Amino acid sequence: MKVFVAGGTGAIGVQLVPHLIAAGHDVVATTRSPTGAEAIQGLGAEPAVADGLDERAMTNAVRHAQPEVVIHEMTALSGKVDFRHFDRWFATTNKLRTHGTDYLIRAAQEVGARRLVVQGYAGWPNAREGGLVKTEEDPLDPDPPKWQRESMAAFRHLEKVVPAAEGLEGLVLRYGGLYGAGTGVTSSEGLDLIRKRQFPIVGGGAGVWSFVHVTDAASATVAAAENGAPGIYNVVDDDPAPASEWIPYLAQIIGAKPPRRVPVWLGRILAGEVPVRMMTSIRGSSNAKAKRDLGWQLRYPSWREGFAAEAGTPRARETASTSRSPT
Repeated sequence: MKVFVAGGTGAIGVQLVPHLIAAGHDVVATTRSPTGAEAIQGLGAEPAVADGLDERAMTNAVRHAQPEVVIHEMTALSGKVDFRHFDRWFATTNKLRTHGTDYLIRAAQEVGARRLVVQGYAGWPNAREGGLVKTEEDPLDPDPPKWQRESMAAFRHLEKVVPAAEGLEGLVLRYGGLYGAGTGVTSSEGLDLIRKRQFPIVGGGAGVWSFVHVTDAASATVAAAENGAPGIYNVVDDDPAPASEWIPYLAQIIGAKPPRRVPVWLGRILAGEVPVRMMTSIRGSSNAKAKRDLGWQLRYPSWREGFAAEAGTPRARETASTSRSPT
């Protein structure tokens, strides 16, 4: 198929483009810079220079590509993580998830594309009540912290408009916490925090996280481009786990000291409400629908294997390769 990837140089985009090409698809991918265009050419795709918030430029790029499938992987996070001003940190990304999504829907409809796949997120948006692991049928958090309300509104918008887009097969992929290839907790920054014991367990560490390796996120996206009914899919591994479990494991496999533990009140003072909720009350997500309906198979069914492969000592990698956590 002819596939248009908006955001070809992001964390998922740079993994996705080679996966699509390996699957036999013809790929056009966007970037905002000439340097990015060179990178996309190096991946084997045709570059298109366009800003995701410039509707005319993005529409012209889609017109030129004439794709059967349009995939939205655009984000705009840079600089230091700022959980205290979460919505401000995500402001441009939220625009890409609202205005940028709307622009791509209109462009895809205009050129007669068949399918639209859009990046969502599985994690803190889940309702923080009831079962510890949520499906796509469970509601989102009705009362997120005030610092995340604009970001939640952006997720609600794309989950509403994409599956309902007229003339398109619209799928939203809720990716779990990304790691691998220099992203997430296995990035050099994340591992440095673990080594310095600056990534503490807050309270009891009962917040449940669902992870996914970037290569598995890419393979799920290829599957969504090729298969599956319109709707929402959780793209996470088989092993949702509380912070009290995965943080010490990561510290152990990189040979760091065990993480510190801090009470909730101190966590709020040190980091703010958003990370405290992530550590204490968020819910994980089930991948049963994605595996069943998309025919998706994971390279790393558990973050245990993935963390060890990305960051572990040789002994940790060997141990992880011979044992798997129960799903």
